[in-house]
Amino acid sequence: MTDATAPTLFTWEFASDPYPAYAWLREHAPVRRTTLPSGVDAWLVTRYADARQALADARLSKNPVHHSEQAAHAKGKVGIPGERGAELMTHLLNIDPPDHTRLRRLVSKAFTPRGTAAFEPRVQELTRGLIDAFTARGSADLIHEFAFPLPIYAICDLLGVPAEDQDDFRDWAGAMIRHGGGPRGGVARAVKRMRSYLLELIHRKRADLGDDLISGLIRASDHGEHLTENEAAAMAFILLFAGFETTVNLIGNGTYALLRHPVQRALLQDALAAGDTALLDTAIEELLRWDGPVEIATWRFATEALTLGGQRIGEGEPVLVVLAAADRDPERFAGPDTLDLARRDNPHLGFGHGIHYCLGAPLARLEGRTALAQLLTRLPDLQLAQDPDDLRWRGGLIMRGLRTLPVTFSADAPSSA
Repeated sequence: MTDATAPTLFTWEFASDPYPAYAWLREHAPVRRTTLPSGVDAWLVTRYADARQALADARLSKNPVHHSEQAAHAKGKVGIPGERGAELMTHLLNIDPPDHTRLRRLVSKAFTPRGTAAFEPRVQELTRGLIDAFTARGSADLIHEFAFPLPIYAICDLLGVPAEDQDDFRDWAGAMIRHGGGPRGGVARAVKRMRSYLLELIHRKRADLGDDLISGLIRASDHGEHLTENEAAAMAFILLFAGFETTVNLIGNGTYALLRHPVQRALLQDALAAGDTALLDTAIEELLRWDGPVEIATWRFATEALTLGGQRIGEGEPVLVVLAAADRDPERFAGPDTLDLARRDNPHLGFGHGIHYCLGAPLARLEGRTALAQLLTRLPDLQLAQDPDDLRWRGGLIMRGLRTLPVTFSADAPSSA
């Protein structure tokens, strides 16, 4: 095949189901230079083996200072919208060792499996409360009423954001993930407001330290770790940003997948009813692989010329690893387009690979397991309330998630008591 038969990328039709296009790229152009909707040229990596190599290659820097087109970042065409204008660039997704090693060490204790397990009762409580709010109605939008607020409130609790301020965070976060769906400049304004609030909160907590994550960052900066105030604010910002949108999409995409695959859903419901959680664990991993929350890994820039997948990539050129394509590579996964909740051989890249592997993966898994288990148990006859062809996916390069997920269910669902 030639480029004339290549699929069109980044349209609304593509967003609803990008997997056929990714299959074409894997077969015919696994490392392909593409012009993105922003006008920036970047290399798309779609095969599993190449993706793993790229994610762990130290020659592919996370720091945009290595981008050959600095103007693109200055204009917000590269990276997280609004982060440069708000002076929130110094975070884990934009830096390399040794700074990355230092900053990651400061927050890693909060996201260990043991640390996450201690947070499980709070996640269970939040999940029950959100479901309680709509069970009597018999209908809900599972994105706005469930998948979105759950991780927001959870990460706010971890960071130490007071309860009376958490609704402000919910509003700012909503503006950040709407991307092109909100008012012009809304993302940048929300990011700046969040930064101002975080700096104020850091000042307040310095006088009254607690057991939360921001207090931990302050303690570290006061004990020789040399964490600047801007670094602390940027760390809190990226933990919020990366810690909620990934989980929103894991819950939303995962629930949608189960609603579209009734046989697989019934197997999981039967297992949960029998008190068997083993299938739930493998189900979360399969949902991360099959239609995961992060479609494309965050930006990387070649610090020197290198060869990847047979293509020569020049110094300073951006590389984008397409996790969604790699995780359906038939060279690595048997029946990659089949949803199999019991799949065991599943080394998916849904949370990345290498030193930038998602720090919050244990928390996202906990929230995903809790959310799906309670939904399927408390709302056993959950059904889509809209034709799948009428559902819309959010715009944006990195994340993959539904704008809405309207559902119906029996209003006399079991109580949480």
